[in-house]
Amino acid sequence: MSHCIRIIPRLDIKGPNLVKGIHLEGLRVLGTPEQFARYYYENGADELLYMDIVASLYNRNSLHDIIAKTAKETFIPLTVGGGLRSIADMRAVLRAGADRVAFNTAAINEPALITRAAREFGSSTVVISIEAIKQLDGAYLAYTDNGREYTGLEVLQWARRAEQLGAGELLVTSVDREGTGSGFDLELVRMVTDAVSIPVIACGGAGRPLDAVAAVQDGHADAVAVASLLHYHFVQHYIDTIEVSSNREGNREFLASVNRIATNPCASIGQIKECLEAAGLEVRCTAGEESLPR
Repeated sequence: MSHCIRIIPRLDIKGPNLVKGIHLEGLRVLGTPEQFARYYYENGADELLYMDIVASLYNRNSLHDIIAKTAKETFIPLTVGGGLRSIADMRAVLRAGADRVAFNTAAINEPALITRAAREFGSSTVVISIEAIKQLDGAYLAYTDNGREYTGLEVLQWARRAEQLGAGELLVTSVDREGTGSGFDLELVRMVTDAVSIPVIACGGAGRPLDAVAAVQDGHADAVAVASLLHYHFVQHYIDTIEVSSNREGNREFLASVNRIATNPCASIGQIKECLEAAGLEVRCTAGEESLPR
């Protein structure tokens, strides 16, 4: 593979907090997104992905302040999704400091939005987020609202159409695998990547560094989005600095429990990249990775 494989921390946001769940539900507060984002930037992340996971409940994206703060402290591409419904919404988050916008519900409800967005801002700024759930018959269907609302679309058909309409990249999330640490759904990832010519980001299920290798070698992904694997590494090494107070949703006992954290898979960006390099895959190296805790 002639291009660098990108490692993209995914940060799910609810209000002012970074949260994490399983199957996009059962959310727990982990800390402030800006703090995690700064750490990932300093330690070798290639891009950052912010998803406002409750935005669909309020028909708006409320990340503008978080985006602005992050853009001042990090200098890698930032993709923002969740609750974005229009060209005006896209323009607002781009002005706040985002580099790209991820559409899901809005693009499904109004596919022409993809074309308008690509013409206005360029295809490279338009990412289509696909939340996929595998059915009993083996088919993959597309959902919205964190995997709760069925769209009537088959994943492969929608992926191809999104590309034709002008999308520059696809973010393919396996809702079945998300947060489980059981590995990416390689069948899903490979099915989509082999059907389109634009880059595909594999998301949902990373439980160890070797899962990233599998997503690229077997799933043919161009990038991997990782959440729990990285978040719990940060929590495990820096729990005393993470800004979580008892008056916020979630609880400090969850974070402080050594036994609970030890059961969660965790790894650094450096360890993931080392696995990719060991497999003969090209990654972008940064000086900051040398100081990563192992």
